[in-house]
Amino acid sequence: MENQKFEIVTPQSNIDWVGRKVTGAHNGTIAIKEGEVILNDGKLTGGKFIIDTTSIKILDVTDPNLNGQFWGHLASDDFFSSEKYPEAVLEITSVSGNHVEGNLTIKGITHPVAFDVAVTVNGDQLTAKGKIVIDRTKYDMKFRSGNFFTNLGDTLIYNDFDLDVNITAKAA
Repeated sequence: MENQKFEIVTPQSNIDWVGRKVTGAHNGTIAIKEGEVILNDGKLTGGKFIIDTTSIKILDVTDPNLNGQFWGHLASDDFFSSEKYPEAVLEITSVSGNHVEGNLTIKGITHPVAFDVAVTVNGDQLTAKGKIVIDRTKYDMKFRSGNFFTNLGDTLIYNDFDLDVNITAKAA
């Protein structure tokens, strides 16, 4: 069988994020701008996803002013530098069973990532779910990291953040 390409249906796909700090956690969403998944003989073999860093939303901060300040901070150079780098890219480089390896580029900095994914194909529709844990400091997001600053006490923000990815795609 030959390669089969599925294009991401962006309104039906989402990424939920969780970032943790000493005193709790924050969570929200970030949008997938576009992407594709490649299957060969019904098995995942590749793909590429473009994430819109300007679309980040914070769901647990309900006060509009605080939410806006927090969004501005995440969009700033302390985190995603969204104005300069409005896109992040994940490109799958290899797949073994349900284990995926790829390259993640944030702020123009690329590092390898690995994660497990569950893929289901039903006719011309594909769904995929996976969780990626990312060390933000590898992408020059050092704000309140214990690796770079001392005496942070309860203001410390943990380096790892989680991305729960849910994708729906249609055969191209």
